[in-house]
Amino acid sequence: MTGETAAAGGHQETPLVGALADFGAADVAAAGGKGANLGELVRAGFPVPGGFVVTTAAYAALLAETGLGASLAELLRAGVDGERIRGAFAAVRMPEAVRGAITAAYRQRGGGPVAVRSSATTEDLPGAAFAGAQETYLNVVDEDAVIDAVARCWASLWTDRALAYRRHQGIDEDDLAIAVVVEDMVPADVAGVMFTANPVTGRRDETVVEAGRGLGEAVVSGRVTPERYVLSRGRLTEWTPGGQETVIRVAAGGGTDAAPGERRTRPILTRQQLTRLADLARQTAAHFGRPQDLEWAISAGRVYLLQARPMTALPPEPLALNPVQRKVAPFFVEMFQERPYPLDVSGWLQHGILDMLGRMAGSIGVVFPSASELLPEEDGVVLRLVPPVPRPTVRALAAPVSVLRRVRRFDPSTWTHDPRFAAFLREAERLRAQDPRQLDWPGLLSLVRQLFDALRPISELRVSYLPGSFLPQLTLRLALLALGKRRLAPALIAGAQTRTSQANRDLAALADHVRADDDLRRAFARLDPPDLLPLLSGDPRFAELARRLDAFLGEYGHRETVSLLLVSSPTWSDAPEVVLGLVKALTHDGGPAVDQTGDALRELTAHPALRNATLRRHVLGWVQAAKTGTGFREDTHFYATMVLPPLRRALLELGDRLRAAGVLDQAADVFHLRFEELTAIRDAGALAPEERDRLRVTVLARAAKRRELAGLPLLDLDALFADRATRAGALLTGSGASRGTATGAARIVRGPADFARLRGGEVLVCPYTNPSWTPLFQRAAAVVVDAGGLGSHAAIVAREYGIPAVMGTGNGTRALRDGQRVTVDGTTGLVTAAPDER
Repeated sequence: MTGETAAAGGHQETPLVGALADFGAADVAAAGGKGANLGELVRAGFPVPGGFVVTTAAYAALLAETGLGASLAELLRAGVDGERIRGAFAAVRMPEAVRGAITAAYRQRGGGPVAVRSSATTEDLPGAAFAGAQETYLNVVDEDAVIDAVARCWASLWTDRALAYRRHQGIDEDDLAIAVVVEDMVPADVAGVMFTANPVTGRRDETVVEAGRGLGEAVVSGRVTPERYVLSRGRLTEWTPGGQETVIRVAAGGGTDAAPGERRTRPILTRQQLTRLADLARQTAAHFGRPQDLEWAISAGRVYLLQARPMTALPPEPLALNPVQRKVAPFFVEMFQERPYPLDVSGWLQHGILDMLGRMAGSIGVVFPSASELLPEEDGVVLRLVPPVPRPTVRALAAPVSVLRRVRRFDPSTWTHDPRFAAFLREAERLRAQDPRQLDWPGLLSLVRQLFDALRPISELRVSYLPGSFLPQLTLRLALLALGKRRLAPALIAGAQTRTSQANRDLAALADHVRADDDLRRAFARLDPPDLLPLLSGDPRFAELARRLDAFLGEYGHRETVSLLLVSSPTWSDAPEVVLGLVKALTHDGGPAVDQTGDALRELTAHPALRNATLRRHVLGWVQAAKTGTGFREDTHFYATMVLPPLRRALLELGDRLRAAGVLDQAADVFHLRFEELTAIRDAGALAPEERDRLRVTVLARAAKRRELAGLPLLDLDALFADRATRAGALLTGSGASRGTATGAARIVRGPADFARLRGGEVLVCPYTNPSWTPLFQRAAAVVVDAGGLGSHAAIVAREYGIPAVMGTGNGTRALRDGQRVTVDGTTGLVTAAPDER
């Protein structure tokens, strides 16, 4: 069935009206999301009520022929609310050609009761369901009522809730269009919704059905507590009775009636009906290739599908971790606290960091997992973190010989004298000095590749010197085990002098400068870090601090704010307010310093066995060598970050040119693209219109998917630490990582923007840490971290500063609240309510 046609978007002509079967999943531009999905189901033979689509061409004709399009553009520019826009829609008459096409299609269907459903081009899509954002009208019974319902569906594109949802999703109002689906009305006896995967657990082998008596409107609108059925591979595993507060049924003469329902003690769906629904769930998910959110109805014993859309915000399938993955997971969770962008994964991670890890693993005959194994994607966006399981090869048999050879040849205490380190510094400086704005597109891509390659000398240094870093630690731990002092190992190894510890001292010096100046002290006490920045450049009283800050950033500004693994996240130079937040935290007095390393060393040397001078010399030598190894690992991390600022500048320059070409809204959106997609572009200034549009659609779709996944962790910490039962009387149980006990008020610090909130003597509670967090430890009474283990930055630096630390609590940032007084026992790994709090 076709009606008259109209030009759609300047391309091929689209009919004003078409039968559902005329459209498929690829026809969103003409039929909207709902219409395209239903048409796809009809074509595939699924039980969908008959009907037709009033296409986006009809909506375009309304805008063009009535002058409403120009008025709408003016109203949007003026920023008016949805009510005024809908008033403009109500003031115009539907074009006669559109009215005639709808009337003819309705008559051809027999003129009976229908459901009229909005079908916007931005709804029922992956990453953007728009559930309930536009209107649906049920049991519409004559021609004039159908015409009116279609017009009201068009206007519902501009409700306040639809406008707010699109703003949240970052969707441009200029790209909007809407179709309307007109379906035969199903007078349902029972109806509801169905998820082809469990929306809570993410299990793909489970189907969740929610049902209520009468029309499904009561279920989808939340007016009734539905019955809930969970089926695993078609077998019922769980049934929860519903409230049946309201039953909505079709009304004689049109519309619907609502009446109180009756609570039941038996399921309203039979086993046969559940089996049929489960089969449809499995078939639709298989047909679309992804889990679906379905609306269904049963009338006179027959099952109908009324709507289908991709499930959004669906958690990944539950991950079963083996012992190796549980062991390494805390380290990777600490490094991946933010979801990597596509350009992070395909660029810096694949060609830089993972290349380095692959070389390190390969040096002992082990294959490190690929980026796709470590960070599987869905719709081009990282879905989850899968802790790696390195795979040994036959070359691993020769690893002991290779390791011992490197231990003898490469002394970690001399690594900075290695010519490869000097070559790295020269190359890093050369690349830093390049101005990406002066390069053409191929030159920019070449610069990016050179920056990836610049990390290779650090990789080679790690391959060479890490064996000599780890072997002394192993030797020391075995010696301590023999002496009965194994618990001293973490404290003894801490305290290495590194570039990070020097940065922390220099930050403390900045804080001392602030405390010594009355004007600075008052400004830092009164203002948040972003508000302090303008003062440094505009107030001559703060000129000396500005000079010192510039010098600090010149030395340490390449440090990451979030993770070395994410080039999408700013460095200290990109976000100097983060440094000012650290300085502000350090202006507060901290608790008394505790020298854990010194205490551990004194306890060790007091052991009777160490009265033997030879043994004493060996043991203390192993302690020093172990500390040197720790320093090597930390300092190579520090120097690796030198690549980040010039790499970010080059990538953002690529983004700025794509912004100028109309592909991106802002330069930072470039991180939604993959590196190979950038290299496929010959010149951003000469993109063909279809290529520009394709890239723009890709970026918008990935941005929407990223927003959809925003509430889902990359790895569920509750599942990771599920076997760690909270002890009686404890608020939290984790791994004791730095000895001692401290009591203080909890301060939740979720990221660098919160650094300035920490006050001296408070307990720092955070989801993760990296080296840029460690200055806070100079003022914290103790540290409680959701993730991490004994070898994490938080644990090492806590031991250096002598404060208790509990790692891997899983949910400390959720379980504790700001100001709550707690006692942290870094020896037992327990966090309890302080005595005065009880």
